[in-house]
Amino acid sequence: MNVADKICEEARSLPEPLAREVLEFIKLIHSQQDICVEDMKKAQVPVMKRIWENKEDDVWNEL
Repeated sequence: MNVADKICEEARSLPEPLAREVLEFIKLIHSQQDICVEDMKKAQVPVMKRIWENKEDDVWNEL
């Protein structure tokens, strides 16, 4: 049995209000993970701009 199956099994035994709290917690974790990924993408932009925006590679922009 994998971890997700174990979480489901445990959640089934919870009263409805607690199960909702667990679900909200899982959603919170997902949203924080998404924010971290977006922050990492934004942090890469200045470095990548030097690679993307240079005269030597302008020829590739025409393809």
